[in-house]
Amino acid sequence: MKHAPWQRLLARLIAEWFGTGSSPVAPGTVGSLGTLPLFWLMKDLDAWLYWALTALLALLGVWAAGVRSEELSDEDPSSVVIDEVIGVLLALGMVRGESWQYWILAWVLFRLLDIVKPGLIDRAQSLRPAGVGIMADDVLAGVLAGGIATVATLFGPLVLK
Repeated sequence: MKHAPWQRLLARLIAEWFGTGSSPVAPGTVGSLGTLPLFWLMKDLDAWLYWALTALLALLGVWAAGVRSEELSDEDPSSVVIDEVIGVLLALGMVRGESWQYWILAWVLFRLLDIVKPGLIDRAQSLRPAGVGIMADDVLAGVLAGGIATVATLFGPLVLK
């Protein structure tokens, strides 16, 4: 599909999360770290607004990832990190009312699950169109990481020394 220049630019900015995906080393991790300022701005929003903005960004991410995938002729370009952005927002959003130690736990669990991609998380990458497949594995990893971190809150305070 042919996209206007402004659409290609917007897709690149979103998909590569304002340049973090251009990192020559670990672009997924850099994109995940690049999400933290957005989380910090969103963390105190009403829950419905937090999740609505996350869902809107996820929908934009599916579109942007698909456009970049098509432009680069690559099913899952490493420069596309909007999927990590959404995964981090999901994982941290599930523990956003908890202490920063749970935010770190959720972030680390997300990165681990995104890298290892166990079971269904790995299979989700093959969904089509490409933008959906790019996003789906990180959505699952984010939900699982946030779920595990949420369960951890039930066992008392997490103390990092």
